[in-house]
Amino acid sequence: MSNLFQSIARPFIASQRPYQPGRPLEEVARQLGKADIAGIIKLASNENALGPSPKAQEAMKAAIPRMHLYPDGGSFYLRRAIAAKYGISPEMVMLGCGCNEHAVLLAHAFLAKGTNLVFSERSFVVYQLVAELYECTAKRVPMADGVTTDLDGILAAIDGNTRIVVVGNPNNPTGTMVSQEAVDAFVEKVPANVVTVFDEAYMELVEPEEQVDTVKHVLAGKKPVVVLRTFSKAYGLAGLRCGYAIAQPDGIDLLNKVRQPFNVNAMAQAACIAALDDQEHLAKTRAMLREGAAFLLDGIRKLGLAPQPTKTNFIFVPFKRAKELAAAMERHDVIIRPLAGFGLPEHVRIGIGTPAENRQCLAALAASLAELG
Repeated sequence: MSNLFQSIARPFIASQRPYQPGRPLEEVARQLGKADIAGIIKLASNENALGPSPKAQEAMKAAIPRMHLYPDGGSFYLRRAIAAKYGISPEMVMLGCGCNEHAVLLAHAFLAKGTNLVFSERSFVVYQLVAELYECTAKRVPMADGVTTDLDGILAAIDGNTRIVVVGNPNNPTGTMVSQEAVDAFVEKVPANVVTVFDEAYMELVEPEEQVDTVKHVLAGKKPVVVLRTFSKAYGLAGLRCGYAIAQPDGIDLLNKVRQPFNVNAMAQAACIAALDDQEHLAKTRAMLREGAAFLLDGIRKLGLAPQPTKTNFIFVPFKRAKELAAAMERHDVIIRPLAGFGLPEHVRIGIGTPAENRQCLAALAASLAELG
């Protein structure tokens, strides 16, 4: 391989590790020598096994004839729909290409060399990658029990150079959640010159009565709080890459100054407006996850493993030979996620699918464990 570009690039960029997503169905089919993806299931990327909302699908079909036009650069109607959902003003909402784009935009607005970003060590790996990208120190706080965010530990890690703290709630990849009471106390204690970001990509998968309200802290206007949500998980629209940030208008204004124009495509805007109105699909998704989690947790335990109870659409499972287990599962047509890229080489993450997919997963897991001995 040539080295034409590496020697010219900024040194810290050349040394970056790109994010490694879960393996796609087509790649695994090619590796297994299969002509197509039939029979292979993917439980690696925390996708909604029910697929997109039917209302969103109809909206996408209706939008096809307009795909020669640029999208609304300000996502006016989608921002208005999201604002109505939360009882806030549209000026408090900004759309992005999934929550990942917002993480980068927040870093662009607030981080620089010499500053630091604080988050839990067993949380979404993108926080670490963003810190590295902006030559910022990543302060990774151990979890109190190995799986749950230690909010007191995060508070203790904040110093004069801290610009952002991120709390994934529910947390990926452990599937745990911190309570409303704990979050409220945490926000009160974070210094007013630190931006508190709640990454809530999985919150709408939680039963409504258990969900944590962080938007109230945005509305209070006492601290710089940003709430991130996405249409990828609960609404089954991961392929469209659309997420949103909720913050006070001056925070949204800053993010708009560093985002690229037309960052949310027209198809995504149409689908997401329709998806917000499909509460039936959301209820079916939660019901599928309740039943699927109970079935998988019981089955995994019976196979001698110790899965972590979950609030999300995936299960965190310790296994010393995680990479080998994932490879064996693929040979049995099931894709799961080994977590070495998250700094967890002795864990895998298994998504919750449809009843048929969950049965196939347990059968593959049993066969794989037997093969590994």
